[in-house]
Amino acid sequence: MFSVVTGGSGSGKSAYAEQRVLSFGEHKRIYIATMMCFDEESKKRVARHRLMRRGKGFETIEQCLDLAKVRIPEHSVVLLECMSNLAANEMFDPKGAGENTAAAIKAGIHRLLPRCDHLVVVTNEVFSDGMIYEAQTREYQRVLGEVNCYMAGLADEVTEVVYGIPIRQK
Repeated sequence: MFSVVTGGSGSGKSAYAEQRVLSFGEHKRIYIATMMCFDEESKKRVARHRLMRRGKGFETIEQCLDLAKVRIPEHSVVLLECMSNLAANEMFDPKGAGENTAAAIKAGIHRLLPRCDHLVVVTNEVFSDGMIYEAQTREYQRVLGEVNCYMAGLADEVTEVVYGIPIRQK
């Protein structure tokens, strides 16, 4: 089962994604963390997510770049959080994929899927605020949109979480 969970900031998508993983029963649970911490806000967010996962049997793998390098045991249940961070890291970190970000992430998903019994990927909905951004941000949105569309095409289910309410799109 491949599930994509999307929503705006603070929508409840992380909590929903964790519950989705738990619903798959007793399996080896892997959490692929993609956030690079640059400031106190990001450190607090990581701490909050660790607290949310406490006692739920997750093994955490920190993988901020190059998803294709992740090695997980077969038949695992994997929660990847968050695709939006991974895309930004790949695009803007000097060690990242740069202009090849979408292809690198797609290759990582393609490599990860056969090793998982279930894969749940969290991503952000950053496309509908109506703002006009600088070229670099628009390129980020384009790449993230390409990756999100790719995942949605492969996924068994796509769920958007709005105000804590999961809305099944696929």
